[in-house]
Amino acid sequence: MAASLVQRRGVCLVISAPSGAGKSTIANALRASEPTLKHSVSVTTRLPRPGEVEGVHYYYRTRAQFDSMAQTGELLEWANVFGRGYGTPRAPVEEWLASGRDMVFDIDWQGHRQIRAALPADVVSLFVLPPSLPVLEQRLRSRASDDPEEIVRRMSAARDEIAHWHEFDYLIVNAELDRAIREALAVLHAARLTTARQRMVGRQFAPDLEA
Repeated sequence: MAASLVQRRGVCLVISAPSGAGKSTIANALRASEPTLKHSVSVTTRLPRPGEVEGVHYYYRTRAQFDSMAQTGELLEWANVFGRGYGTPRAPVEEWLASGRDMVFDIDWQGHRQIRAALPADVVSLFVLPPSLPVLEQRLRSRASDDPEEIVRRMSAARDEIAHWHEFDYLIVNAELDRAIREALAVLHAARLTTARQRMVGRQFAPDLEA
């Protein structure tokens, strides 16, 4: 009986976008269609919203706890967004990728820079654009919880976020959600098959070759 193939290295898929462009919806659709795709649960200093669960939606920490995690290297990346701290715990990510399992991250451009610096061989990044800025503003206005002043702040932040699109590996425009999801899935599937990620598999067929 042939030996089973060695597990490949996991994919660290980073999805970034301005607020309202649909990155969370796309990430949720990827997880629904790819049951083994692990969502990165972030640490945050904001309070839980109704229905949110510790360890499922976020790890909720005080500002002092969050700052301590950042200073001691317990976070792969962190940033302040609208006055709140958000970060990615290091240990579960490294364990998951080493076991050959894939992860999806919903973080901003600053987080993308940090996590790519920390895990340069693992990151594949995708930036999601809205069809236009007026469409983005309309989407933000449709959210009952967003007051006018908040929309102005978020639109300003969106312009700053969009300015970093060129730092990412892939770019999609979320004009039609189903198409955007298919394109994001294509990025994930292609990333799994790169020779760099499949080295341990290839070595079983050509063990004497450098890889």
